[in-house]
Amino acid sequence: MTSGTPPKLSRRERQFMDILYQRGPATVAGVMEALPDPPSYSAVRATLRVLEDKGHVMHTAEGPRYVYAPAVSPDQARRTALSHLLKTFFNGSAEQAVVTLLQMSATELSDDDISRLAARVRAAPQE
Repeated sequence: MTSGTPPKLSRRERQFMDILYQRGPATVAGVMEALPDPPSYSAVRATLRVLEDKGHVMHTAEGPRYVYAPAVSPDQARRTALSHLLKTFFNGSAEQAVVTLLQMSATELSDDDISRLAARVRAAPQE
């Protein structure tokens, strides 16, 4: 692990992070509400504290409650996750990843969609 890289997450911790990224900042009760199989209140609170200790979550006090939020912006988290996926499953090839996404797409791309994508590809930084 490199300096500045938060430790890896367990499956349950990843589940908590997914909730915080999808729903935004939440209290312990808010996280519990979003879990399909919530553990006890104290277990959720303890897991959020562990995530905070690992550097993945931060909290603010709102009255008697803590509100938890990801410590990393959604944009940075997306970039990190996509970088990992590219390296792991696509040999670092953005082209292979895009082709796979297009093959998976449930809807057809309109001419406007294709034009916008082409413009973004042209504007993307070249390596």
